[in-house]
Amino acid sequence: MNRKPFNVLVLCTGNSARSILGEALFNHLGGGRIRAFSAGSRPTGTVNPLALETLAKHGIPLPEARSKSWDEFVGGDAPQIDFIFTVCAAAAGETCPIWPGHPTTAHWGIADPAHVEPLQARRAAFEQAYAQLRERVEAFVKLPLASLSTVEVRDAARKIHAEASA
Repeated sequence: MNRKPFNVLVLCTGNSARSILGEALFNHLGGGRIRAFSAGSRPTGTVNPLALETLAKHGIPLPEARSKSWDEFVGGDAPQIDFIFTVCAAAAGETCPIWPGHPTTAHWGIADPAHVEPLQARRAAFEQAYAQLRERVEAFVKLPLASLSTVEVRDAARKIHAEASA
């Protein structure tokens, strides 16, 4: 029995770096089981070039990448979101919109690589953020999502983050 893909929304404040990496990784590693999007509470309007550079370095294309508001995902024509991951503390602490369908949410805090100086250190910070997100996404996509309850998925996502952060 084929199920429609699970929709994942990766949130960060600016939607220019970490959430872009997360969106690309979920789409790439999800094997067709996951369709990912990203958004921000206060999007910058541009994708950080180092996010795209990091993805390209790892062979993960995201040609449609754009910085967008989370408001795009609450309207009647928005995709039904199954899982939401916040990847920055600011977005996790903000008052979020009421998401249709009440998706499962988890916080996977990743340090912001976008403002690290100098440039070489910023590139290293993007690599670190990429590696941390990849580890979490790889673990999440291995879960038997179709057979888990909402609480089990939430607990598993939190455990993935806790173990990766330890």
